[in-house]
Amino acid sequence: MREYVAFLRAVNVGGRGVLKMESLERAFLGLGFTAVKTYLAGGNVLFTAAGDEPEAAMAGRIEACLRDTLGIETTVLLRTRREIEKLVRRDPFGDEVTGRNIERYVAFLYKKPKTGLETPIVSAGDGLEIFSIEGREAFVLRRRSAVRYGFPGQFVETKLGVAATTRNWRTVLRIAGKK
Repeated sequence: MREYVAFLRAVNVGGRGVLKMESLERAFLGLGFTAVKTYLAGGNVLFTAAGDEPEAAMAGRIEACLRDTLGIETTVLLRTRREIEKLVRRDPFGDEVTGRNIERYVAFLYKKPKTGLETPIVSAGDGLEIFSIEGREAFVLRRRSAVRYGFPGQFVETKLGVAATTRNWRTVLRIAGKK
């Protein structure tokens, strides 16, 4: 058995993809997964599954179930619990600027983005910066200003050309059991 985290894209964001977490848990249990637990309302599901099913097939099965039983169209981005723990131990933000007006995000990518991208990738008007890309994750800083600030999801997808779902670093830490 292997522990996984499913990150659902565009669930309970801005009134789109509204989904009750109890329904989401039932759907995962109905697929035969065990130790199912949702975390926050943003579409984060921790669960255990047999380790012999390819992740792409598992994600496709989850997406089909959510579409067919709950009417939710979403992309499921899977990571093993071990991958999340390794990410947290690596601390990709390291000494990056922190403060009251800076938020740190991880964009979980559907696949590795096109090669040759140089970081940082900045959207100064929105206060966003992709400062690092490692494998299937991009690390983003969001600087709030009195004028405006953007949310990194659409920015990441546009700049990297790949489907993604974004989580605040604090959420990732909590999922890993570190906060």
